[in-house]
Amino acid sequence: MNEASDVPTKRQERTVVLVSLAVIAPVLAVGVVGGYGFLVWIYQLFAGPPGS
Repeated sequence: MNEASDVPTKRQERTVVLVSLAVIAPVLAVGVVGGYGFLVWIYQLFAGPPGS
């Protein structure tokens, strides 16, 4: 088995990073915004809407 064939090239590494960012960044953004909205919703469920 050739050890050199197991080492990824710079182009392969760049492709993996860009694809990962294109998938992970939007999922993370939706998760953070959704999580914050959920926390605000739960807080208002117990504390009431703002200004009351």
